[in-house]
Amino acid sequence: MERERAAAYWRANKILIAILLLVWGAVSFGLSILFARPLYHLAAGRLPMSFWWAQQGSMFVFVILIFVYAFAMDRLDRKYDVHEEEEIPSHPPLHDHVSHGDER
Repeated sequence: MERERAAAYWRANKILIAILLLVWGAVSFGLSILFARPLYHLAAGRLPMSFWWAQQGSMFVFVILIFVYAFAMDRLDRKYDVHEEEEIPSHPPLHDHVSHGDER
């Protein structure tokens, strides 16, 4: 049973990665190459929109997809109960470590 659960977890992980890579590829390739001519006549500031998507837009999408991946993996980790427990470190009070110079 544990093997089936682990296999399902990794299958879901690979599907998520594949979907996110397809989105990034479609945005990168589609907006900067396939739709370059129609987007060329639109402007992002002083630059043609196709150039902007090729140089900047696809990177913005990539960064957004990183956050989507982190959020989705957190949900998958919890679903398959492989998430890490968050531990709050217990630090001693600060005044226990401060030397006042007059201690001998």
